[in-house]
Amino acid sequence: MEKPPRDEHELKLYLSGLRHDIRNQLSNIQLSVEELKYEMPDESPDIAFFIETIVSSCDRINALLKDKE
Repeated sequence: MEKPPRDEHELKLYLSGLRHDIRNQLSNIQLSVEELKYEMPDESPDIAFFIETIVSSCDRINALLKDKE
């Protein structure tokens, strides 16, 4: 388990690293969803809805991360 940040500088470094790690994972999700779109031969309305939900959720998370910089 990580030690909690001791001061404001450590907290900023910790949060910056956390944002970076979250963005990396979001990028993986977004790339996978884009590939999935092309792999689906006949995309049903339900699948299109789920894919768009994932994409818009990733976009919202990215926006939240940018707001906190």
